[in-house]
Amino acid sequence: MDNCIFCQIVAGKSPAYRVYEDKVFLAFLDTKPRFAGHTLVIPKKHYQWVYDVPEFSRYWQTVLKITKAIQAGLKPAFVSYLTYGLEVAHAHIHILPHYNQQMEEIWPSVKHFSSEEMKKIAEKIRKVI
Repeated sequence: MDNCIFCQIVAGKSPAYRVYEDKVFLAFLDTKPRFAGHTLVIPKKHYQWVYDVPEFSRYWQTVLKITKAIQAGLKPAFVSYLTYGLEVAHAHIHILPHYNQQMEEIWPSVKHFSSEEMKKIAEKIRKVI
């Protein structure tokens, strides 16, 4: 879909801090992160909802693979997931690394990281995958 920002990222028409890609899925850092390493995992083909993705099991296996890389590369206390999906009408799973043992806000305010910091975060995840 031409007006979908995630489809534009898949097509290489919009920039993204990519951390993982295969033939079916793409993972990249959220440009409005709630935590360092806040990653979105999307199917390359456009589906509105996560439950519409035919490769549903493989989708979550991909999320787990990226979660393990985030754990190894960024050392969060734990990781949670969110499939809210109302901001962009393209299926996406948020991977949210938390850095305190206790649950912070589920959806805290946006954190601001420089482009250089985002590149370093993405690299830490990529090199573990």
